[in-house]
Amino acid sequence: MTKLSVNINKLATLRNSRGGNVPNLVNSAKDIESFGAQGITIHPRPDERHIRYQDAHELKSVVQTEFNIEGNPIPKFIDLVLDVKPTQVTLVPDAEDAITSNAGWDTIKNKDFLKEVISTFKSHGIRTSIFVDPNEEMVKGAVETGTDRIELYTESYAKAFSVGKQDEGIYPFAQAAKVANEVGLGINAGHDLSLENVKFFKKHIPNLLEVSIGHALICESIYLGLENVVNMYLHRLK
Repeated sequence: MTKLSVNINKLATLRNSRGGNVPNLVNSAKDIESFGAQGITIHPRPDERHIRYQDAHELKSVVQTEFNIEGNPIPKFIDLVLDVKPTQVTLVPDAEDAITSNAGWDTIKNKDFLKEVISTFKSHGIRTSIFVDPNEEMVKGAVETGTDRIELYTESYAKAFSVGKQDEGIYPFAQAAKVANEVGLGINAGHDLSLENVKFFKKHIPNLLEVSIGHALICESIYLGLENVVNMYLHRLK
């Protein structure tokens, strides 16, 4: 079964919009795990507009499943990850002012940088994953960095699926996954996956280990309830 890691950034956005501590991220993470999710994901950004760096420390003490921290490996982020020591760190090349992640790494151009950062994390026992576009050359380049996994950036698939072009949209991801499997890289995926499109994606990506889903899952939960939505995803990922 493909694991579901729930990204709770949007809950932090809601909390920050009013100040205070409602919703409480620690309690929310506990609830999400109790509903069956196999992981919690956070993506702190330098301006802390949703997840705060302190949240990472507080969540580390309560998350019982896999704890995944995403972000651009600037010095402040590297220090946070080494201090918290999550199960997994996912490296994302997003600019400080990016609204959300919008591209994968050029693993060839950034090989030396990624190799150094990944080596540091792995020396501390932290599993590594890097955000990549569904490009076979970028997947091959990822091997040279020493990463354990890649996370396929799925926005283009989600857009194609939304206009009825799911076969066309899934093709580059299936090819990228084939290469990843051949070279021994674990495969994660995330960005704009939803209840509508996740089952089709999982069906066509062999050995998909984990999906990280936040925005869609929280939006769907407004209508259907968080516990119900988590279990709907789990059913689709079996």
